[in-house]
Amino acid sequence: MYGRASLHLRGIVVLFLAAVILCAVLPLPVVAWGNNAQRLVINHAVDTMPYEIRPFFEANRNFFVDHVDDPSVVIAKNPFERNNHFIELDKYGKFPFEALPRSYKAALAKYGKSKIDSTGLLPWQIGVYSQKLTEDMKNGRWDEAKIDAAFLANYVTEAHDPFNTTENFDGKLTGQNGVNDRFNTVLIDRYGSFFPISPHDASFIGDPTDHAFNSCMWAHSLVESILLADHEAKRGLTSYTDEYYDRFYNLTAASLIKQLSDAATDVGSYWLTAWINAGKPQLPR
Repeated sequence: MYGRASLHLRGIVVLFLAAVILCAVLPLPVVAWGNNAQRLVINHAVDTMPYEIRPFFEANRNFFVDHVDDPSVVIAKNPFERNNHFIELDKYGKFPFEALPRSYKAALAKYGKSKIDSTGLLPWQIGVYSQKLTEDMKNGRWDEAKIDAAFLANYVTEAHDPFNTTENFDGKLTGQNGVNDRFNTVLIDRYGSFFPISPHDASFIGDPTDHAFNSCMWAHSLVESILLADHEAKRGLTSYTDEYYDRFYNLTAASLIKQLSDAATDVGSYWLTAWINAGKPQLPR
């Protein structure tokens, strides 16, 4: 009896240690733009649509708002989904990261699937979902089109979050843990009702994947200035107080509002592009 109990206890310890090791090896869940940011972008994206197809998006505005965060549910069931929400550009040298091919096949051939997967797939995932939405519209699969439009909106918005483009996602590498959440969730929750979001009219995107890379590149160019702003806002304070957030907002508001405005423009543009590439089918109302 004693021997069996010891073996059982030893088995539990082994399983526990294995779980600890697994948690240390696996990447942390990606939680970038918060719910309020995604919904803010979706609402403004609908307003960018041209008159001939806007009724479809207006009629489904609430649906898109309700489902834009569905990818987070997928992450809970399939942890690999989190790889579709970021790309660590700084793992490929220095800006403008010309060493990384924008063609997925070329990137695989150069770096191998393991590195490409582990460093993130965001711009390629946007290309995939742009094509999925195109096929849905072309074949009249309107229920699927609505879901895929919401997923595509989520990915496109993520491409405009600077911290989705760097290995310093959580600020750990610079001793600024949680900076991503402070920038892209807390600031929006605190000040979002005052944001003058001003997207442009949706326009056709010639190469959805290439455009996604450009969005990620621009977002990445903001990382250092946001990290500096976070450092400056904390100066003289021992915690993240109201004073910190007022300072941080004053230092980063222009970048934050521009990223959200550009995200809304791009979401609308990807929807429009899918419809055009599908042959401009009649949309249900």
